[in-house]
Amino acid sequence: MSSEERLVTVRVARQIEAQIIKGRLESEGIPVLLAYESAGLVWGLTVDGIGEVRIMVPKPLAEQAKEILEMGNESGTADEE
Repeated sequence: MSSEERLVTVRVARQIEAQIIKGRLESEGIPVLLAYESAGLVWGLTVDGIGEVRIMVPKPLAEQAKEILEMGNESGTADEE
């Protein structure tokens, strides 16, 4: 990803779920950046945003990423937000 590209959050998830979503999007050619507080990863909890992972993609690919994730929801392979 170029540093000039704006990133947008397409989904918020737990760490393990975020890794799966990242792999799914990257398999479709969409670069992904995960943003999270390290405390949640170390302590393994999700409270008031700690442990929450924002899945970010380049703005021009956001709609495509959302469509891919929605297809997963329809087939029952991903949880709904």
